[in-house]
Amino acid sequence: MAKGEGAESGSAAGLLPTGILQAGERPAQVKEPKKKKQLSICNKLCYAVGGAPYQVTGCALGFFLQIYLLDVAQVNPFPASIILFVGRAWDAFTDPLVGFCISKSSWTRLGRLMPWIIFSTPLAIITYFLIWFVPDFPQGQELWYLLFYCLFETLVTCFHVPYSALTMFISTEQSERDSATAYRMTVEVLGTVLGTAIQGQIVGQANAPCLQYLNGSAVASESANRTYSITSLRETQNAYLLAAGVIASIYVICAVILTLGVREQREPYETQQAEPMSFFRGLRQVMSHGPYIKLIAGFLFTSLAFMLVEGNFALFCTYTLGFRNEFQNLLLAIMLSATFTIPIWQWFLTRFGKKTAVYVGISSAVPFLILVALMESNLIVTYVVAIAAGISVAAAFLLPWSMLPDVIDDFHLKQPHAHGTEPIFFSFYVFFTKFASGVSLGISTLSLDFAGYKTRGCSQPASVKFTLKMLVTMAPIVLILLGLLLFKLYPIDEEKRRQNKKALQALRDEASSSGYSDTDSTELASIL
Repeated sequence: MAKGEGAESGSAAGLLPTGILQAGERPAQVKEPKKKKQLSICNKLCYAVGGAPYQVTGCALGFFLQIYLLDVAQVNPFPASIILFVGRAWDAFTDPLVGFCISKSSWTRLGRLMPWIIFSTPLAIITYFLIWFVPDFPQGQELWYLLFYCLFETLVTCFHVPYSALTMFISTEQSERDSATAYRMTVEVLGTVLGTAIQGQIVGQANAPCLQYLNGSAVASESANRTYSITSLRETQNAYLLAAGVIASIYVICAVILTLGVREQREPYETQQAEPMSFFRGLRQVMSHGPYIKLIAGFLFTSLAFMLVEGNFALFCTYTLGFRNEFQNLLLAIMLSATFTIPIWQWFLTRFGKKTAVYVGISSAVPFLILVALMESNLIVTYVVAIAAGISVAAAFLLPWSMLPDVIDDFHLKQPHAHGTEPIFFSFYVFFTKFASGVSLGISTLSLDFAGYKTRGCSQPASVKFTLKMLVTMAPIVLILLGLLLFKLYPIDEEKRRQNKKALQALRDEASSSGYSDTDSTELASIL
């Protein structure tokens, strides 16, 4: 879900609200307040639509790339684990790198962020399509998938990082930015549902015939003898290409709507700002902030738990539970459940506090994971568990982005002169979660290799089924419990958050009365 939330890693120039000038450098006079320019609903919708490409493509890759590599492209489990790990690790590395490059970009007629979005889009859809293409040459397939996977992740980062930073430049009014962000989160959640539905339903209609393994060699099963051929396998590959084409079309449409419907606004005082803090100095200050380290450590374990479930769910349903033709519908049930329960969690954290929402929301997945581990294969019970799991997924989706601004507020109270550090907070949170995702996919696929996974087998050895059950149930449970224990160390509760809010408001009022604002960068954290 959510990726590339930090874009301006080295520059605060375009983010502060007023030029910081000495009192003697301008006349002391009371200016008439400017009339606030509000964004139209159309502007907000156009901005929100820009969040869909990342979620649609990310959801398709997260749920289906592993089973595609193993059963359709027929890549061996060990090189498949390398592809998945390196691709995600590279994706994690590109976020702060692209953010740093964007912060050094110059303004153009199209703006500073829009050129990145416009020029990365056509290359991104080409590389995305080639990820789902099976080349004719048998040698070097692993290099093909690794190359285009890494290229796509780089290009989608070049789209999503500036898009995330665009929040700061669609309006100068905090309330308008907050409203646009709410529209965006709604569309992004719908994007996850759309990605799951398109990929799952198209691919689910074309299942390649499986193979029975006898004495270590693969032979076509009796039913497959009538249907299995090069043509039938090609039909399955074409189904993945069709799904990729539909998703690529959505990517282009959303990018066009965003480009035409949103105008990037440059602050007129930007060139008057003081020299911003260097990237590496800001990084040192951010990484020494205790609440931030504790927050990302807790969410690192809980995110890793849900990523293990996401990456192995299709294989688990296919081989352990035996629902080869139902896994795409189960995925859709999870995502629809998550979509409808996000407003409930938003109300819950407002009513009972964010730490309470973390404990209740994320721990609610544990009983259902235990049930999956202990029960026999039962489709109705599996659908019930999938819907319940979606409730916990919604909490895991919402809470990190709700709690990070509180950490940044606390940081700015302790480091009031540290400007332009907000993107570092977000980009490095994304960096760690993506790196954890790569580790989870690499280790899980490697574990299947050690367990004796049979490519495109009608069934798998008992060791593979047991490994899948551990990866989807017991390992996530342990990681969730470790994450919740770390959250006990997180110091910002509701009382602390209220105190910080009052202190920040007092600083803003004082800065406003003295003629300049030195703390408005904190507003950026709240908006993000």
